[in-house]
Amino acid sequence: MDMDQTKAEHVPNVQKKELTLKNRLAYAGTDAAGNLLYCTLTSFINFFHTDVFGLSIGVAATIALTVRIINTLTVPLWGLAIDKTKSKYGKARPWFARLAIPFGTFMALTFLTPNLGGGAKVAYAAFTYLTASILYTGISTPITAILPNLSNNSFERTKLNSYRMIGGNVGYFITATFTLTLVSVLGGANRQLGFFFTVLIYALVSIFMFFFAFKNTKEVNSETVGKSLPVRESFKALKANWPWVIIVLGSMCYWLGNSTRTSSLIYYARYNLENQNYVSILNGLVLTQMLGVISIPFLVKHFSKTTTMIIGFLMAAVGQVMLGAAGGNFPMLAAMWVLTSIGTGITVSMPFAMLSDTVDYGEFKTGIRASGFLTAVGSAVGLQVGTGFGDFIPLKLMQHFGYVANQAQTSEALKAIKFGFAYLPAIFFVIGALVMLLYVRFEKQEAHILTELERRRLSE
Repeated sequence: MDMDQTKAEHVPNVQKKELTLKNRLAYAGTDAAGNLLYCTLTSFINFFHTDVFGLSIGVAATIALTVRIINTLTVPLWGLAIDKTKSKYGKARPWFARLAIPFGTFMALTFLTPNLGGGAKVAYAAFTYLTASILYTGISTPITAILPNLSNNSFERTKLNSYRMIGGNVGYFITATFTLTLVSVLGGANRQLGFFFTVLIYALVSIFMFFFAFKNTKEVNSETVGKSLPVRESFKALKANWPWVIIVLGSMCYWLGNSTRTSSLIYYARYNLENQNYVSILNGLVLTQMLGVISIPFLVKHFSKTTTMIIGFLMAAVGQVMLGAAGGNFPMLAAMWVLTSIGTGITVSMPFAMLSDTVDYGEFKTGIRASGFLTAVGSAVGLQVGTGFGDFIPLKLMQHFGYVANQAQTSEALKAIKFGFAYLPAIFFVIGALVMLLYVRFEKQEAHILTELERRRLSE
């Protein structure tokens, strides 16, 4: 009998009815819908603001960081909102329907270029970017928060999370591969119109998929669905929850590395490689990230979850260093991009599943099961802080070394672009692997914690 079977036997009220393929696809669709728009934002917003919308690189960098800082402050509010939600549909699920249309609308408006000038233009860019980001945090929060309540089986959660990550990769693949082509087709020589119509189409698809998820998911922990958890109790669930802190820091390192590489790619292809078409080709190859996602259930059967995540970090780091060494050798560049993508596929997936285990740890330590708060805040803080600085740092490096939009770049600017694209992400990935070493002793306690939680619930 393997460890996951043992865990399932020790968890009370383990879901007897197996989830259907439609249920799993509906859950996968949430991340596909979110990534279809959010990955468009993270991959192209810097380039859109500097080379299309017409902001200076310094202003774009400041907006990017400010938006992430403000957005991070809203993260606990979304988690608390979920834990306090009372609905016959559950705690997390109703938010798919509530936020789908506002989220899609503001993402499209973020890529609209109105006829404004001076401060009004900067204000519009900042307001739409901030609102779209806050709404993404809001709609992505229930995607993570609902996972502990879709199944009580840790291994089933890992499988569901793999479906989710595959869905997310499909969403990312579509936007990463076809966005620039659609911009050209829909806008012709007018990149401003091209970006707006492209993102508008993505928004309509995203809205449909979120409503499909709302209809075809169900929260099974009905004994807690109707209870509103007090705000003070939610924060108490963080007390001494060191596994949660470690996973958040590890996730932050992932998003720092990934955001730096993805936001720098279009600059690297356009100015260093002098071929913008490489963006679509390399971004299309990111679909190989699914190989990493698919391998997770196999890896966690043979290695610990901590080791699995470290493997992903180190694969990504090696791939990034070799990207820098590849120079203009495109076959090698493509091969190393694939290696990095497989590593990031593993690394991005694991925190979402492991955060569900920190919900159990929090209940074990404090008696409070704040699944929405812990998973929402944990996933969103890592993402927002990581992507915020991952956008800001390479832009500031480029600004410092003399980058000027739509001009031939100096050798110093080209070196800064290359460093941000290849080597800086590798540094962040290695730091992430070192952080995750701290999680080893906590993972060893999981079986004992599940057994103790069952004993407590049966004695109530």
